[in-house]
Amino acid sequence: MKSRMRLLAGLLISFFPLASWARDCPGWTTEHAGTQISALQQQITLWDDSYHRLGQSLIGDELYDQARQQLSLWRSCFALPTPTSDNPLVSSRGTLAHPTPHTGLEKLLDERAAGAWIASREDVWIQPKVDGVAVTLVYRQGQLAQVVSRGDGNLGQDWSASARKIPGIVQQLPQPIDLQLQGELYWHLSDHVQAVQGSRNARSKIAGLMNRQQLSDTDAAGIGLFVWAWPQGPANLKEQLDTLTQWGFTNSQRYSQPIKNITEAGHWRTYWHTHPLPFASDGVVLHQSQRAPANRWQASAPYWSVAWKYPVVKALATVRKVYFNIGRTGRITPILELTPVLLDDRQIRRVSVGSLKRWQTLDIRPGDQVSISLAGQIIPRLDQVVLRSQPRVEVQVPAAEDFHPLSCWRLSPGCEEQLLARLTWMSGSQGLALPHIGRETWNTLIQSGRITGLLDWLTLDEAELANIDGFGERNSARLLDSLRSARQRPFVQWLKALGVPSTARNNVQGGWQVLAARDTQAWQVEAGIGPGRAALLSAFFRDPQVQALGEILRATGIDGF
Repeated sequence: MKSRMRLLAGLLISFFPLASWARDCPGWTTEHAGTQISALQQQITLWDDSYHRLGQSLIGDELYDQARQQLSLWRSCFALPTPTSDNPLVSSRGTLAHPTPHTGLEKLLDERAAGAWIASREDVWIQPKVDGVAVTLVYRQGQLAQVVSRGDGNLGQDWSASARKIPGIVQQLPQPIDLQLQGELYWHLSDHVQAVQGSRNARSKIAGLMNRQQLSDTDAAGIGLFVWAWPQGPANLKEQLDTLTQWGFTNSQRYSQPIKNITEAGHWRTYWHTHPLPFASDGVVLHQSQRAPANRWQASAPYWSVAWKYPVVKALATVRKVYFNIGRTGRITPILELTPVLLDDRQIRRVSVGSLKRWQTLDIRPGDQVSISLAGQIIPRLDQVVLRSQPRVEVQVPAAEDFHPLSCWRLSPGCEEQLLARLTWMSGSQGLALPHIGRETWNTLIQSGRITGLLDWLTLDEAELANIDGFGERNSARLLDSLRSARQRPFVQWLKALGVPSTARNNVQGGWQVLAARDTQAWQVEAGIGPGRAALLSAFFRDPQVQALGEILRATGIDGF
């Protein structure tokens, strides 16, 4: 059924309310829009060819669907028609005609849409949407005569020779009748839980095996069949399922359930998503018993069946901006500001790239399309770059060599981020634990010019705070009380606040002066300190700016200095 899902993705994407994805029209010139739309169309064409002709999925279905939706939105924004050549299945067209065309499936966006679809119909059934490769099976006088691959829905490839070796396909019916069936070849998976394991490239494996000239007995034994359509069968779906079971197509009835409302549909959708099945699946299919006669079927989405996919685990997002956070120790973390996207009912606006090196490898720029997911179902995670925008936008990148554990103790060009991170660490629970003071407070003090160095706040008074916007008399008094409380903090806590490595805090006898007097060799004789750590400690305490901080704290009367 997965191949049915992509059959008319490009034609049916208008079924989705585009606004629900919170994606607005980009502010491009007509020329730039044409470039971007052409690039996305070329990428989608490449995905289509690989998926339908070669049986290789270069991108997950959910990202593919979102890319198709993005393409449709851009075309709509700039009043560009969908070209007739934009057919996802064009490269998979075969030479054998299907007796009855394969229909596609519209995709329901959410539970509300599924509920409305069910409420408007009678005698509705639900099945897992098996993640495999669609085929037509033709029986003559009860004997399997032909198996045709999905192809473009009208014309497919002859897979009969391989199909006759597959034990999971009924080769001889108990009655000498002529019969046409449509179904999904799938790869047997043992106790497969889709929510945990995903599809595991099951569809690509089947496509690869069936496209071989020879199918081994071992591989053939791993292939199963799920029949999802009997075009000329009984009008009543229950009667169809009962008859198919008698003929040996048992999966269809085993994994079909009648439903009356969205509550029952939601139950089975969740159940099949989170419980073991013998195949991969990427959603559910809703069927109504009443359908058109087989001679009216077309390679397009019918009114009697729709797909309701499992919750999206990856989202496609446009990068609006790339900026760089610089942490207390000088670590540079690239952050992507995104067009807001929904993921597991959460609106995601930004995601960390992780490291400067990774950003340089991926070379992400504004306008690029990226895939994001949730790590541990909580933290947004960057997975990959899906499409690169053209032309490439220049990004101002901080020089890595300018930032390190001994840089930015004072405010200077480019040092705002690191100094702010140092101050936030100093007042936080891991440092001096100063109440009512956080990043925004420090930022306000920096922007007002009251702080240009790490310890400037030690001398702040009421008069200096009085003219700062946002600091009333009460807030100023509370802030000063908190800042002054730092003077009573113990020596070890001050070492933490300054960022002194923990190994230097194990033995503080003699105070700051003793620690600052040690050279690399003296540090190395301390338990647990190797040559590398000893060199770092020596460099820290001998740094002129660190020594100046120690002198300020000594003059202020802080214990231990």
